[in-house]
Amino acid sequence: MREKFTCRECEKITQPPAPFHVTPRGFAGPNLLAMILFEKFAQHQPLNRQSERYAREGVDLSMSTLADQVGACAAALKPIHYLIEAHVLAAERLHGDDTTVPILAKGKTDTGRIWTYVRDDRPFGGLSPPAALYYASRDRRQEHPERHLKSFTGILQADAYGGYNPLFKFDRDPNPLTQALCWAHSRRKFFVLADIAANAKRGKNAAPISPMALEGVKRIDGLFDIEREINGLSADQRLDRRRKESVPLVDELQVWLQTERAKLSRSSPVAEAIDYMLKRWDGFTSFLDDGRICLTNNAAERALRGFALGRKSWLFAESDRGADRAAFMATLIMTAKLNDIDPQAWLADVLARIADTPMTRLEQLLPWNWTPPTVNAQAA
Repeated sequence: MREKFTCRECEKITQPPAPFHVTPRGFAGPNLLAMILFEKFAQHQPLNRQSERYAREGVDLSMSTLADQVGACAAALKPIHYLIEAHVLAAERLHGDDTTVPILAKGKTDTGRIWTYVRDDRPFGGLSPPAALYYASRDRRQEHPERHLKSFTGILQADAYGGYNPLFKFDRDPNPLTQALCWAHSRRKFFVLADIAANAKRGKNAAPISPMALEGVKRIDGLFDIEREINGLSADQRLDRRRKESVPLVDELQVWLQTERAKLSRSSPVAEAIDYMLKRWDGFTSFLDDGRICLTNNAAERALRGFALGRKSWLFAESDRGADRAAFMATLIMTAKLNDIDPQAWLADVLARIADTPMTRLEQLLPWNWTPPTVNAQAA
């Protein structure tokens, strides 16, 4: 209710301004909108299920109405997304990975992709706040990471996907990226062949445990033991410890891999795991020359876990725009989580304040700068 007041002397009428609505002339407040967004993109509850739940509570919110509200929220939150995107791409090092997402096509679904790039400097004592950036595409062509990282010039930690290779070429404009491969991926190939517990469950169908693969796992685990001890130290301290302790282990591992590979046939499963490492040895050993590089790409793997679990709930994205919107909202929600912020409370407050916040002060609404309303009220 907006009361009107008149002045008897000047005969003018005044009225307080209407509150900001994310949807023009809309009825949904920021708390309801934040709950809808959080349920859909963090809890993976599709809009049709949310609509049915509201109907059982006596609230008529059709799926089309909810979809309109989601679109309006995405439009209102674009300035925040731009700031997070710029923050991520300004990093010295990024974790990159992708996972499959079905996207509806004519009479079928295409195997689309959700790409993530995570900035997290905490393992080497960095002070920059962590953040995650997501993009969507209908396929896995190499043009997508090239476009995503067009302005990025730093270290890319990723798996051995060939689509990243143009980013490492010496003639790349502006500069080639530094390749850092994931030791967890290489270890996994040996571990599958040496997993005693998994083999025990297979019973008679169990394949014999490979002593060579088991030895490979033990040698790689020695590097992981060192990394656990130096996690959180500065980049220079990590590099110093690696040169003293990790370099000898890596040199011994290389000799062992080359020696054992010569004993194996081309079709051996262990040979495949060994070749995976030896053919990319420079990418695996780059962590020995730079303390900012992590041994694994697990930061990106964790960032994609929600999509891996959620796609079983919502089955597919109905369009490219729907997939892009999922990536857009995942950027906001995951960044809030990485900074130990409640995503729903943060979204509600941002939606309520963003219209009245000048562009020069928008950074105050970013998750790592945000202060909950209750804290502000107590301070006042």
